Amino acid sequence: MVSQNNNTASSGLRRELKARHLTMIAIGGSIGTGLFVASGATISQAGPGGALFSYIIIGLMVYFLMTSLGELAAYMPVSGSFATYGQNYVEEGFGFALGWNYWYNWAVTIAVDLVAAQLVMTYWFPDAPGWIWSALFLCIMFLLNYISVKGFGEAEYWFSLIKVATVVIFIITGLLMIMGIFKGSQPAGWSNWSVGDAPFAGGFSAMIGVAMIVGFSFQGTELIGIAAGESADPAKNIPRAVRQVFWRILLFYIFAILIISLIIPYTDPSLLRNDVKDISVSPFTLVFEHAGLLSAAAVMNAVILTAVLSAGNSGMYASTRMLYTLACDGKAPRIFSKLSKGGVPRNALYATTVVAALCFLTSMFGNQTVYLWLLNTSGMTGFIAWLGIAISHYRFRRGYVLQGNDISNLPYRSGFFPVGPIFAFVLCLIITLGQNYEAFLADRIDWVGVCATYIGIPLFLAIWFGYKIVKGSRFVRYSEMTFPEHMQK
Repeated sequence: MVSQNNNTASSGLRRELKARHLTMIAIGGSIGTGLFVASGATISQAGPGGALFSYIIIGLMVYFLMTSLGELAAYMPVSGSFATYGQNYVEEGFGFALGWNYWYNWAVTIAVDLVAAQLVMTYWFPDAPGWIWSALFLCIMFLLNYISVKGFGEAEYWFSLIKVATVVIFIITGLLMIMGIFKGSQPAGWSNWSVGDAPFAGGFSAMIGVAMIVGFSFQGTELIGIAAGESADPAKNIPRAVRQVFWRILLFYIFAILIISLIIPYTDPSLLRNDVKDISVSPFTLVFEHAGLLSAAAVMNAVILTAVLSAGNSGMYASTRMLYTLACDGKAPRIFSKLSKGGVPRNALYATTVVAALCFLTSMFGNQTVYLWLLNTSGMTGFIAWLGIAISHYRFRRGYVLQGNDISNLPYRSGFFPVGPIFAFVLCLIITLGQNYEAFLADRIDWVGVCATYIGIPLFLAIWFGYKIVKGSRFVRYSEMTFPEHMQK
């Protein structure tokens, strides 16, 4: 990948994403169904305190990961991102598996977003077949990615502006309700934290269980690593985007979850649960309904639809670029490396769109079952990608220093090394392995449930070690790592 990716512009991709595009792409990918739709599940299952604690811990981990990714992406801005870093600084087969894992991750996430879109549409059209909406929105996402990267960036910029403005308005409205300025249908405040088994309903096991959903909510922040390959000035724009991640997490996630938990009791039957058939009502919409603003609830549902399309749009971009990079390096069929005159890998886009069409399964098996299954599958593969970032950054920095390089020459450097990548790696590993640990403690192990939860891990290992056996690849020694001087300050 080194020869192809060191100069993305010469390979055909266009560096047309400006600073505002890069920032909004990161926001757009991370504010979507996870926050607007699935956040209700974390509160209903873990209680208000458990949900808030999960978001804080996962948010801290994600911030550490983004500082690690920022250091790598500012130094080596390539569309292959984690696959390239994994290959260059860990092991060639590891990078190969990361690339295919990430492509699958976002291809499935597009399907999740399309399922959520049809669920949101039932708010207005309860009798219409869901697959019609999935097909329509899949076509819209496809066209936004088909034209040019600048068109994608511009669309994502405006999508994200709508979402950011909505979250800010939501937080202000929620604060007014909590302070009593807006009178809701029921009291808002800390009293909801004493309902039932609150604030930590379900205990530690519940928090581990919702951690995957919380992690899914944060997926997309790493898109800045993929977009770096088409950024106009990555050494300047990537650090700027990374520095904003902390405040995004604090404002868009922590504050939003806190306000939801203070207004809606975790026992509210309308929150997303495993035993509730109607999962089309977002907790954000419920807040407005509790305030008696029914028209605002309809508007909020429209915003949620915009958020869903935005997240799916970003996912289609990320998975297409990853498949393109794999093809350029001979790790995927060469047909996917072909570019249009506008610099768009359209064959890779076609393949990604086909996989995203998995959402059509919802018309056969029911919305809730498939939505939760896809959510869990995508969440697992996303955590594997994050593990790859942490490992790659740790080995990159160690090799860089051991070869006598000065870290002050890096365009951007993480101030949390080595604590940041180590903390992120350990927490990712605990959450990944502990997702369904209770299944192993039961009298009879639920192997179907275990397979559904952990299938992503053996699949990743099989791809990695399969490549290692066939190609004879080995771990890259620190002394063998290459650090091109032209990528430094």
